[in-house]
Amino acid sequence: MSAREKAGIADRLGEARAIAARTPRALGRLVSELLRIVWDVARRAWLFTEAWLLDSKKSLYGIAVTRILLGLTGVGLLLTNFSTRLYTFGSGSAWNGEAAEPVSDFPKIWLFGLFDSVRLDDGLFTVLYLVLLALAVLFTLGWRFKIVLPVYFVLWVSFIEMNDAVGDQGDNMYRIVLILLFFADPAARWSLDARRRARGGDRTILPREISNLLHNLALVAMTAQVCFVYVSGGLYKAGGDPWSGGYAVYNPLMTERFGTWPVLSELITAWGPAVTIASWGSIILQIAFPFMLLSRPTRILALFGIMSFHIGIGVLMGLPWFSLAMIGIDFIFIRDRTWQRALEIVKGSFRSDGDAKREAAAETEPASEADPVVNDDRAERGRPVGAGGGVRARRR
Repeated sequence: MSAREKAGIADRLGEARAIAARTPRALGRLVSELLRIVWDVARRAWLFTEAWLLDSKKSLYGIAVTRILLGLTGVGLLLTNFSTRLYTFGSGSAWNGEAAEPVSDFPKIWLFGLFDSVRLDDGLFTVLYLVLLALAVLFTLGWRFKIVLPVYFVLWVSFIEMNDAVGDQGDNMYRIVLILLFFADPAARWSLDARRRARGGDRTILPREISNLLHNLALVAMTAQVCFVYVSGGLYKAGGDPWSGGYAVYNPLMTERFGTWPVLSELITAWGPAVTIASWGSIILQIAFPFMLLSRPTRILALFGIMSFHIGIGVLMGLPWFSLAMIGIDFIFIRDRTWQRALEIVKGSFRSDGDAKREAAAETEPASEADPVVNDDRAERGRPVGAGGGVRARRR
């Protein structure tokens, strides 16, 4: 081996040793940079989450609409069942055996057993029924909400769990949301409590940050619950032959129990492709719902689709109170700035209408006969003077 070859080998070995020596340092710098990026992302996420949870209460208008629609659901259900209250829930329902052995566990709990204890007494049952109706009205109006809500919750659960045969899954969602409203502030907007706060007549007990935290965490819990319901429902549907076959919407509308509008049901299901689109579309919409909430355009599409879905259930299947409750809960996904923008548009339209009417009235109003300056001007000129002439006479 020549000296030149030996020198080349030595150079290559030296380069290899240098690369081997630099590799740990390069890997160390790479790992350090990755850790710095991860730490920076985690810090930003923490600061964003902290600010989102503590700085202010989110979706105050949306959760106020949730309160109103949940209250209207209670009022509507109680009013529509008033004439049949004894047969459906009271002494007339004793034939189903729940007076002796309730199907639900709630009547067995002393706190939720009040309605069950007066089930067979028509007078006391009616009095308690009317008390619950009054509480539902106060709940809707947002009057002394923090006091009304616990009483309404206890009586509502006691009432709605009396007859398992007439319940639906909307009752469960209604109850869950009522529990979460204990920690939120649904009476901060569009309520009698909000008017009292505006006059300075209501003081908060908890510090602002704690109150904001509880309110926003309640919104997070509601969002999670809604997403669980929609996604699990969509996955269960996808596993069934009627839904995967695209004809599931047709089946319930042809039954006597859920086909409450036979002519309308036949009209809706007359075109086969529309039935398939509705069946498959509901599956896709429910499964994709959480992801569609992440951006404004898809969120608008998701809310429009899911509310149309519930309106269809309420009208076509005769489940209005279930649909109204679910629509009310979905309103928490509409941001406050959207509500404020809508309110500004409405107020602006009313103001412009009022200004236009005042301007029209000012242009057509004749000069007053009691105005001496205008009367003198009329006498001098020998002709009537309008509003403009009166102004010129005063300036002269």
